[in-house]
Amino acid sequence: MIKIGLISDTHGTFDDKIRHFLDPVSEIWHAGDIGSLELADEIAAFRPLKAVYGNIDDHRVRTVYPKFQHIVCENLSVMMTHIGGYPGRYEPEARMWIERIHPDLFISGHSHILKVINDKKYHLLHMNPGAAGYGYQGIRTALRFAVDGDRVTEVEVGEF
Repeated sequence: MIKIGLISDTHGTFDDKIRHFLDPVSEIWHAGDIGSLELADEIAAFRPLKAVYGNIDDHRVRTVYPKFQHIVCENLSVMMTHIGGYPGRYEPEARMWIERIHPDLFISGHSHILKVINDKKYHLLHMNPGAAGYGYQGIRTALRFAVDGDRVTEVEVGEF
């Protein structure tokens, strides 16, 4: 079993509140709009980082991190991107990857709205951690969870 911290839309923010919430995790997954390569390096120094770039990320971040990332964690297949939509309303490119890879977990960011939804059509779990950075949403959010074999367990929401 491995503990994962899931964040998105940090927009340059990785403060003590987020660090404290993510302290028990083994890895951090970032669903885009990191803010800078320097912040990505700061997060990676805190815990190993897997990330995708978002629409606000510059060419330096896009050189290091992909638009779509396929992660295999234990026996769980994961697809992650920044602008992916959600069940019933996936972006066309995201839907193409979902149909090609058949992930167990699909992660996106961008909306600043935290969502955890079972997608019965594609037989997957969709997660959007909301926004860990400051923005229009008011409450900053993040997720942490465990991957146990091919299952997501122990999902927890952090609000800041």
